Amino acid sequence: MVSLVLREVFEADIPIFFEHMQNKDQQWLAAFVSSDPADVQAHNEHWGKILASPDTLNRTIVLGEKVIGHIARYYMNNIPQITYWISAEHSGQGHGTAALAIFLTIETSRPLEARTAFDNKPSAKVLENNGFKVVGTDQYFSNARNAEIEETIWVLE
Repeated sequence: MVSLVLREVFEADIPIFFEHMQNKDQQWLAAFVSSDPADVQAHNEHWGKILASPDTLNRTIVLGEKVIGHIARYYMNNIPQITYWISAEHSGQGHGTAALAIFLTIETSRPLEARTAFDNKPSAKVLENNGFKVVGTDQYFSNARNAEIEETIWVLE
């Protein structure tokens, strides 16, 4: 059986993350992507800042020998947030749920918050399967949809 593990982010992972994020259907579903997801220089600069920040905890999601995504904890308004991305070819197979379960053993501070587009059912399922509960909604501009949309706010106590 192929195992799923989380490991430190290597510089060689960043171009793989960029390729993962080029899927237009996933961009639409995630909704909250950069203003130009096809800008590789902006992507690389963004990851440079992320990896240099002492306030983020980042992991690469590896299935067998293949990088299939990333997961992180960062802070928004002093509240720890969870974010993750699974490649399109590996979505819908339980890898997001498994990766978050592993990540929650590494990141033990609570409460943790996550936010999803109101209609992002796959991400909602990942969060629900890991004990997150809906606590509210907010409005936020979605670059992928070029519109302000509702986002669901989730919390793990």
